[in-house]
Amino acid sequence: MLDYQSLIILKGNFNMNHFKRLSSVGIFIVVALPFVLNAEIASLDTGIATLEEVVDYQMLDGQIEAVNKSTVSAQTAGVISKLGYDVGDIVKKGSLIARISSQNQKSGVLEAKAGVGQAKASVSGANASISGAVASMNEAKATIARSAATIAQAKASAKEAQANYVAARSEYDRVKGLYAKRILTKSQFEQAEATMRSSLARVEASKASQQSAEASRVAAISRLNSAKAALTSSKANLESAKAALSSSKAGLSKAGQQLGYTEIIAPYSGIVVERHVELGEVVSSGSPIMTGISLQEMRAVANIPQRLFNKVREHKSAKLFIEGDKVGFPTNDLTFFPYADPSTNAFKVRLNLNSSVKGLFPGMFVKIGLEVGKEKHLVVPTTAIAYRSEVTGIYVIDAKGVPSLRQVKLGLETGNGKIRILAGLDNGETIALDPVHAAVYLKDQREKKNQENTEEEESVEAAIEETGADK
Repeated sequence: MLDYQSLIILKGNFNMNHFKRLSSVGIFIVVALPFVLNAEIASLDTGIATLEEVVDYQMLDGQIEAVNKSTVSAQTAGVISKLGYDVGDIVKKGSLIARISSQNQKSGVLEAKAGVGQAKASVSGANASISGAVASMNEAKATIARSAATIAQAKASAKEAQANYVAARSEYDRVKGLYAKRILTKSQFEQAEATMRSSLARVEASKASQQSAEASRVAAISRLNSAKAALTSSKANLESAKAALSSSKAGLSKAGQQLGYTEIIAPYSGIVVERHVELGEVVSSGSPIMTGISLQEMRAVANIPQRLFNKVREHKSAKLFIEGDKVGFPTNDLTFFPYADPSTNAFKVRLNLNSSVKGLFPGMFVKIGLEVGKEKHLVVPTTAIAYRSEVTGIYVIDAKGVPSLRQVKLGLETGNGKIRILAGLDNGETIALDPVHAAVYLKDQREKKNQENTEEEESVEAAIEETGADK
């Protein structure tokens, strides 16, 4: 049991040496901490910062541009009667952008249709003439065939009639001689004479029939020749009518095309960035109407310094980085312009991007990483990075096994779950792979230390109060 004077001295010494004692306690805790926490540190998932060979990228400034950017123009003259969209409007492919007054074009279509109808009538007339000529030819040929048969029959009849006439003439001469000698009667003579005359009449009739058939045949041949001439003429007329029909159809197609030009259609889906005409304005062929861009297909462009051009062309690989992105969008579809800008001596490169890259708009500035080879860089797993407000750091395990947050400067991600460290960390250092676990651990240790300091102060104060009460 301490006396009162001793307590006074103890109290004075406490006031003077309070912080020294606390410091001693703190030193004791820090010295003892590795022994207390060895089991817990072992439970932390740790790793070693190492140098690895990764793709080296040369970062350049780039700009996004639309693949489809065009100005649609009028292809016919007229007055703007309708404007379907204005600047900033989203237009779907096939939508009506503008309409031009179409009265003249409609009249042209009607006139062309009339021409086509007339040409079709001419073709029909020529076909009818051909059909008539063919029918006349067929009829003439049939007449010729009939005439030939009639002539053959007439010749046969004439031959037979001539033979009969010769026989009748001979009999007549014989009867006439006998009649002159009064051997035969007059009636027998008259009968022989009548028979002869009848045979002669049949001969004449056969000759007349043959002549008539010959005349019919000649007339049929003439008609056949006329029909052939008519057929040739009709065929020529048909070809002319067909040519006129083709010309009329071409005129109708052209007139329809001109009428179609009065409606200006969006060639692709996009957004209007500029309107060049007003409602009611007179335009001619070639006058610009609207300028638009498509947001579906984008590409990035950058200028490569001359010293890097050959390396970039050799690897033909790049990554596109949007603001805040450490991974990037890889692409191997690069187009190099084979000439340099005379003012900068830089070569232009174009990165063709696929539609999976989102958040890009024409005119945006981006970072483009162009592969120039491979180099060794210090890398750590991306899961080891701790983000604390504006500070980016890593929990480093020191020689005593205690983790502490150290600020680092990050580079690009390698694409295999690791990230480059540009500054703040050395090769071979041990790091905590789980920053959340490490932060919880440090918080628990600080709370334990604060609790131990509080308990020591409370014990001293209790001892002083107890001494004062005894006195």
